[in-house]
Amino acid sequence: MTDTISPPTVDTAKGAGPASRLKLIRWSDFSLVPVILVLMVIGFIVSPVFLTSNNLISVVQQSSELSLLVLGQALILICGRMDLSLESTIGIAPVVAMWLILPTEGGRFNGLGVLPSWSAIPLCLLVGLIIGGINGFLMLKLRVNGFIATLGMLTMLRGLHIGITEGKSITDVPESFRYLGKTDWLGAPAAVWICLALFAIGGAALAWLKHGRSLYAIGGNPEAARAAGIRVDRITWIVLAIGGLLAAFAGILYTGHYGSVAATQGNGWIFQVFAAAVIGGISLKGGRGTLFGALTGVLTLQLVVNVMTLGGVPALWNQFLNGAIIIVALVISRFASGEKQD
Repeated sequence: MTDTISPPTVDTAKGAGPASRLKLIRWSDFSLVPVILVLMVIGFIVSPVFLTSNNLISVVQQSSELSLLVLGQALILICGRMDLSLESTIGIAPVVAMWLILPTEGGRFNGLGVLPSWSAIPLCLLVGLIIGGINGFLMLKLRVNGFIATLGMLTMLRGLHIGITEGKSITDVPESFRYLGKTDWLGAPAAVWICLALFAIGGAALAWLKHGRSLYAIGGNPEAARAAGIRVDRITWIVLAIGGLLAAFAGILYTGHYGSVAATQGNGWIFQVFAAAVIGGISLKGGRGTLFGALTGVLTLQLVVNVMTLGGVPALWNQFLNGAIIIVALVISRFASGEKQD
């Protein structure tokens, strides 16, 4: 994906009126709902365990952690950019936070112990924010290609993760992490409610706030958006920082859910993130897609994996499946939209 993207119109640049806002809610956004229902029927046929509360809660729990990365990536893609480093941020952000708060002796992982334990969550979120901010600096100030910049960041952060942990898992997880990852609210994991709330806030911002609607204009035609008075670089930078923040928050939920930070935490997640975003209708060319579509993309992907697992298909095939889903979704999108390819 290039850093400059230019489809057709910039009607959203000025935010237009209610009619243009309603265009953000399309019937095509519900196209995956029948697919999800079919997958649930297939899942029940494959195994009666599929419709048990434990299995369904497990699916939505795993979806919530992945969906925060998809939420961040969807906002960035709509803005006409991409961030490959999100999969490393979900691991390195909790690692840095624990490195700064855990004592220098007495555990499997020796940290610096320079900050109090209550600061674990704020520190983790701050790390994600900084990573997103650095990505924005590389792309917007130094004009480095976004794909190369975030690929380099992904690799660097992965190396930092392994270097700090010496390739070991961290099991001394702060209680604040465990609470968010383990507790239930109203019979469902807290992570699920938090995720739904963030998607609702993001969707409302895209539909009703001036700066939210401007993301479509920036992704559709950044030069026209700039001419319309939109501060393209500032808004894009903020979106990249929010993406890093959401990835760090996903790291908190994932770490709390499993009670540790694995040395490989986040590895390969970017493939699932793009698969979910693409099948959910988010355009890789920018300026198109909705967060509801992205959320249904996550659920579809997780249900496919769950049905395959219950059907006895080895997990080793999951990566192949993610790639195949991306290719099929791109082909369908290409012919459905009638867009010309470069």
